[in-house]
Amino acid sequence: MEKKLRQQKANIIKVVLFGPESTGKTTLSDKLARHYNTVWVPEYAREYLQKKWNNERKTCENSDLVPIALGQMRLENQLAKKADKILICDTDLLETKVYSEEYYGGFVDPNLDKAARQNTYDLYLLTYIDTPWEADDLRDRPEQREEMFNAFEKALISHKRPYILLKGSIKSRFNTAIKAIDKLLENRSDLDSFSDNLADIDLHFLHHGTDQHDYNL
Repeated sequence: MEKKLRQQKANIIKVVLFGPESTGKTTLSDKLARHYNTVWVPEYAREYLQKKWNNERKTCENSDLVPIALGQMRLENQLAKKADKILICDTDLLETKVYSEEYYGGFVDPNLDKAARQNTYDLYLLTYIDTPWEADDLRDRPEQREEMFNAFEKALISHKRPYILLKGSIKSRFNTAIKAIDKLLENRSDLDSFSDNLADIDLHFLHHGTDQHDYNL
């Protein structure tokens, strides 16, 4: 299991959208990937937990977190091989760790904890809670958005992860993000590019297309 939770080596820049529910992470992942003509890694937990809800009418349980983490890393490692210099990740294992700590009394599976600490990314984009709450089958705790945001930021600081804060409209967030990412690209001229087939990119966006709103805040 430990090996399956580990990142495979890839000479690309990895950027993570990081933050509480309903803060526009998926919308921004899609827009950034399109801007850089690359692929983005969806949040595996959404697919996994939606199926669980549809089939069992149950929400996330502690026992679901390791399968979710395994699915997330499988997706990331697969899509890293198709990225053009940069990979946009809608989440990572550190986010799964935060949810485990906040929802299950501080408990984190040791394998998940180790992988969350060891896996590395070039930049985290921390999304603030100044977006409308969008209710669905899986989201909960709308009254604890500030508490969850603080937990996410605390995790970035305690794990010494490089991050910037994104606030305001989707346009403002997008512009702030690309400025930071462009700086990373300026200092890396040796990055790998695997996405030569534009048809593959189009199919990727078709499969992972979003219907999220562009918030104007």
